[in-house]
Amino acid sequence: MIQKILVVGATGMLGEPVARQLKSDGFQVRVLSRSAERARNRFGDRFEAVGGDVEDPASLDSALQTCQGVHINLNGMQDPDMERRGTENVLQAALKVGIQRVTYLSGASVCEENCWYAGTKAKFQAEAAIRASGIPYTIFRAHYFMESMKYLVRGDMALIIGKHPHPYYWAAAADYARLVSKAYATPAAVNKTLYVCGPEAFTMRQAMQIFTRIVYPEAHFRNIPLWMATLIARLGNLKELQAVLPFLHYCEKAKVLLSGSPDEANVLLGAPTTTVEAWSKLQVGVKSKTW
Repeated sequence: MIQKILVVGATGMLGEPVARQLKSDGFQVRVLSRSAERARNRFGDRFEAVGGDVEDPASLDSALQTCQGVHINLNGMQDPDMERRGTENVLQAALKVGIQRVTYLSGASVCEENCWYAGTKAKFQAEAAIRASGIPYTIFRAHYFMESMKYLVRGDMALIIGKHPHPYYWAAAADYARLVSKAYATPAAVNKTLYVCGPEAFTMRQAMQIFTRIVYPEAHFRNIPLWMATLIARLGNLKELQAVLPFLHYCEKAKVLLSGSPDEANVLLGAPTTTVEAWSKLQVGVKSKTW
């Protein structure tokens, strides 16, 4: 029986909602962070925080003790292969302590055809390692998250970088977190690769128009081609922008942005219901992060 779950990447934009949802649903939650003190300050006393790093196998051995499940939520933007390496290290430690269940956040466009992009290749290989481990798993291939829109507003400008010709099925992190938590209590979700798609399909500009109308009504749009964004990032030494540019190039060039159907996930775990408008209304007053 799954009682305690280690959340790897719990202090990230998508890991934190999962940790909080698991706790709300009655699971014991242990969060892994490079700084246990920072994690304790963020989550409070109701969560157990431990220090560790996915690149440090010994710390993973300790962090997984007494856990029955582990959720892996890694961000390999600046070092894409870290996602593969980190996942493999977690799996090796999980096998030692007899972990009963692994859940993992992947991407909706992950498929062999898209492995020309390093980030997709790392996720593809991480998925393969999970399936080969023999540990019961659920892999979540999620579409574009609404939370990413908050990073595109700078002052009175809403920036769209590069071309985004295809619509995205925008998902809210809260809906995704609910699906992850429910998967731990749903035997039929074992050894499944499930697609997380929101209820609406919008292009980047359409979604941003809804978001800014509600949260930043004074903002005006500016489209920046990738070559210009690359120049700005280099001249301004903007490390976070530099890290995300390869992904934006991928969004522009990838031919497959949804490699499967969300129907099975919707039936097993309940379809995401949060609309872009409803999510945006929850963001009023929340300031965006700067590069």
